[in-house]
Amino acid sequence: MAAQGKFHKSLSLVDLTFIGLGSIFGSGWLFAASHVAGIAGPAGILSWMIGGVAVLLLGLVYCELGAALPRAGGVVRYPEYSHGALLGSLMGFITLIAFSSLIAIEVEACRQYAAAWFPSLSLPGSTHPSLAGWLLQFALLVLFFLLNYFSVKSFALANNIISVFKFVVPVLVIVLLLAHFNPGNLHQHGFAPFGAAGVEAAIAAGGIIFAYLGLTPIVAVASEVREPQRTIPIALILSVALSTVIYVLLQLAFLGGIPAGRLAGGWGGIEQVFALPYRDIALALGMGWLATLVVSDAVVSPSGTGNIYMNATPRVAYGWARSGGFLPVLARVDAKSGIPRPALWLSLALSVFWTLPFPSWETLINVVSAALVLSYAVAPVTVAALRRSAPALARPFRVSAFGLLGPLSFVVAALIVYWSTWRTLSWLLGLQVLIFAAYVLYRLPSKAARPRLRRQVQGSLWLIGFYVLVLGMSWLGSFGGIGAIPQPWDSLAMALLALLVYHWGARTGLRSDELELEEDDGE
Repeated sequence: MAAQGKFHKSLSLVDLTFIGLGSIFGSGWLFAASHVAGIAGPAGILSWMIGGVAVLLLGLVYCELGAALPRAGGVVRYPEYSHGALLGSLMGFITLIAFSSLIAIEVEACRQYAAAWFPSLSLPGSTHPSLAGWLLQFALLVLFFLLNYFSVKSFALANNIISVFKFVVPVLVIVLLLAHFNPGNLHQHGFAPFGAAGVEAAIAAGGIIFAYLGLTPIVAVASEVREPQRTIPIALILSVALSTVIYVLLQLAFLGGIPAGRLAGGWGGIEQVFALPYRDIALALGMGWLATLVVSDAVVSPSGTGNIYMNATPRVAYGWARSGGFLPVLARVDAKSGIPRPALWLSLALSVFWTLPFPSWETLINVVSAALVLSYAVAPVTVAALRRSAPALARPFRVSAFGLLGPLSFVVAALIVYWSTWRTLSWLLGLQVLIFAAYVLYRLPSKAARPRLRRQVQGSLWLIGFYVLVLGMSWLGSFGGIGAIPQPWDSLAMALLALLVYHWGARTGLRSDELELEEDDGE
């Protein structure tokens, strides 16, 4: 086994910004426009704006954490620092699931668009892969693995080259579709044909939050960034702000570019008519060359994002191993390359596993979105707890008006999770509660560890309480539940409960004498 090494500080501001933008612009922009339109109609533009603001709020919170504690796998490590190893283990598990399945989703998207040229890659009449399609997905996963195996700089160089092409095509699509813009489409069946519930549901179920989720890869590689206190905040804010502008313009261009005759039956089901949105609309407008360019980008763009998450997932696995003591081999870093190679092998295995049930892009999207927002949601509570217990911690970037922005960002994240529907949350959150119980039962027999375990349980009960409350509201509410609490009262009740949970979590963090913030993990 390779000797234990340190992470190499080789990533610049340009590298980190491209990591953020590159992970945001994956398969999301290629599929989400028609799904959002089918759920919210033209009001989906508001869904994109709300999603952008929500992610920017959470991004600002991560700026404070990433600048103060630049750690590999930071998204997992921060909850451990503020509330103990048990909370870190819970968030590590759910983040590892989300990140590894994201890699699989991106190769799924690549294969689905490539099937427009090579139909044999999908089963007849289905979006599911054929054997040839699955082998293509496997080959892409191996390619991502190899690009990340040798050095961080080789990964960053490949990502920067891919990113240039990834952004040229969406901008070209915006310009050309806006040239065919029909403003009548925006009110043909009403601006918000499905009401406020449609706007809310589109954020979680339409792929909007999935499309925006590019913050955590930036935080995951914090230990490999030059001047992290300056670079991380700038890269985070630039990534979210630029992506919001582009996504809103893409949605607007799609809505206005649809030939009016295709909307005779309304917006419902439009995602079936335009299953590959920008390719299909380009063909409908007689721009075959643009359709070809979109398919080309659809092969490159998700591949670039999959490559980014193949880089970020090992850092999450590394942080998970450091946090909970699970599979300590995952916390080993190769001395020569500075790569956590055992964790990289696990990332490859998990990403291959997620392709085995032969899912389509749509199958996994809700689960991944909910899982990642859950990992984001803990960050405001972590910041609040650390401000109480570690007031002297150097914070090169300090969020202003955090007394307002902290609870607001947590409430917004809680609502997005709630809007993910009962079908998704019932097993996702239920599994987390079971893991919590299993962890406690596993540690309980050791009498020497019981005092520490008791403290860890105290520090994580707020999260378990949050899960139980969300499950209860989801079952009773209007987003896939029994509808006992109608919209908008269910969302309002969820917001109030989330506000209470936020203050509960902020006050149950570790005390100053319990903190362990200093460590050598390769900074």
